[in-house]
Amino acid sequence: MTDDPDPRTFAERLLSFDTTDGDEFPAQDWLEGQLSDFGFETYRWEADPKCLAVSPSFPDDPEEIETAGRPNVAGVLELGSGVGSTVLLNGHVDVVPAEVDQWSSDPFEPTWDGDRLVARGAADMKCGLVACVFAARRLADADLDGHVIVESVVGEEAGGIGAASSVRESPYPFEPDAGIVAEPTDLTPVIATEGSLMKRLALSGRSAHAATPWHGESVLPHFERIHQALAEFERKRTHEVTHPLYEEFPRPWPIVAGTVEAGSWASSVPARLESEFRIGVAPGETVAEVERRVDSLLAELVADSEWLTEHSPRFERFSVQFEPAEIDPDEPIVRAVRHALDTAGHDSTPRGATYGTDARHYIAAGIPTVVFGPGSVQQAHFPDESIDWTEVSSGIDLLESAGRAFLTGSTP
Repeated sequence: MTDDPDPRTFAERLLSFDTTDGDEFPAQDWLEGQLSDFGFETYRWEADPKCLAVSPSFPDDPEEIETAGRPNVAGVLELGSGVGSTVLLNGHVDVVPAEVDQWSSDPFEPTWDGDRLVARGAADMKCGLVACVFAARRLADADLDGHVIVESVVGEEAGGIGAASSVRESPYPFEPDAGIVAEPTDLTPVIATEGSLMKRLALSGRSAHAATPWHGESVLPHFERIHQALAEFERKRTHEVTHPLYEEFPRPWPIVAGTVEAGSWASSVPARLESEFRIGVAPGETVAEVERRVDSLLAELVADSEWLTEHSPRFERFSVQFEPAEIDPDEPIVRAVRHALDTAGHDSTPRGATYGTDARHYIAAGIPTVVFGPGSVQQAHFPDESIDWTEVSSGIDLLESAGRAFLTGSTP
């Protein structure tokens, strides 16, 4: 391998690309060139929306899944003889939109405050991807056999477009034996991730002049009943659905009405309402199972209301669904990460997360995958998003150590 460039400079350049969902091409083109220059055998592919549409996680209509002009790229390094295991190091290059007026500086002009790097994507999760690249390069200089893949995918924020396509139509001549998704976990191993059901509620009332509201039927009391019933459903699930990795969370399976739009005029009784819900799904459950329960709850509320019985609400899926995922803490890739942490004197206790990641796609495909990377999820999607560079440096060391332990089978 050639001499390492400065990882800080590499990260700054990657962060300077505006890769808001759908605009990943320039960054991916640059990254593919960098991987090639580093000696990786590179791969580039676009997801097939027809292939993704057959999955219950994605919309049924392929035209609703935007993949054109959104390449995924990867680099593969053959280690030693090449005969041995293959470890996949994964990151996504897409980022969520930045509310520029809430930032202290341009979100796509990286700035430093001592060791803290500020930019959209610094934590979620371009610096994790940078750590994967540099850890893989170090593995190439070690006395190892097998392969290491560094994968930069698109559309993670839109359900995992690149990761899902990677396992459904593998671009590689071999299958990974295990993976690490370098999302921000504060350098702790996450072996369980929550799922989410996305549902859109539409209610119909009857408009009337606000001076004589008794002639109309406001949708707001009906929505309040439904909202309160879902809140009570969440509270019951907190006690009924338990998991040892989620005891620390006050609301392990949250239900949130993220958007609510009602009415059309201040002087009219609101006759239309639409609300979008995110409903948490615990590891061990399925999206379909939780959906049946919330649909049944709504059916009971409708049956108790003459108006709703005659004006049936719509409660339908929208966007993408995240299935929960979990792997056994005794999987070799988990033991490899924990061994790296133990050796470096860090806490290696496996944890659960209330968010979803691309790991679920690999786990569903039979590829044991742990979520492990630098940065905090509390910085994700946040104004002035930042990461402590010392944690990125540690992440490079730990990913290298974990990769070495996995490839040599030297975990306890």
